[in-house]
Amino acid sequence: MKTGLKIAVVGATGMVGSRVSNEAGARGHQVVALSRKPASEHPWNRNVTPVAVDANDSHALREALAGSASHGAADAVVLAVRSVPVDQEFLVGTTRTVLDIAAQLGIRVLVVGGAGALRSPGDRDLLVADNPAYVPAEIKAVAAAGVAQLRTCQSHADADCVYLGPPALLEPGERTGRYRRGTDTLLISADGRSWISAEDLAVAVVDELEIPGPDRLITVVHRGERPSA
Repeated sequence: MKTGLKIAVVGATGMVGSRVSNEAGARGHQVVALSRKPASEHPWNRNVTPVAVDANDSHALREALAGSASHGAADAVVLAVRSVPVDQEFLVGTTRTVLDIAAQLGIRVLVVGGAGALRSPGDRDLLVADNPAYVPAEIKAVAAAGVAQLRTCQSHADADCVYLGPPALLEPGERTGRYRRGTDTLLISADGRSWISAEDLAVAVVDELEIPGPDRLITVVHRGERPSA
């Protein structure tokens, strides 16, 4: 297991990025939390350093990932950016930029993507993005952006990259540490739902960085029933 990592999180003030930053910091890793507005008032773990970086600024991103002569480059970068409304061009462009920089610096990348890029349970030929049982018409553009993001990762042969597709429902909740890991197919929990809390997704992200698996496309789901509201 890898310990004492330096982890850069791009999109660190978002729902997933903030939880990944604090989860990694709580385990003793040094975290560089990158976001356009780093929000110094955010309740960061003491091992988390917020840094203002615009994901559209490739030069600033490279500097942040490369580090300094005294502190060195990041060991891993977690890409957890989103745009509201969805902007596929931004998502794909930022992903490509991070992959390019990371490949040059020899940094492992974990991309937190979308469930739409996964295969449907029971029908491996049908992507979740094209399955109305999981993706209604109003969020189809969001799912399509996730598929495009995965294709960007897959086409970057030089990158050491893993794409994590969450389950169908990802929401703030409890940190239980209980989850099940899969590869390219959407997982269903014991209660018949495909869901996980953002806190437990963060656990899975840091677990993957500490003990890297062989798969370049993975997914997770909560192990057990969803807590009642």
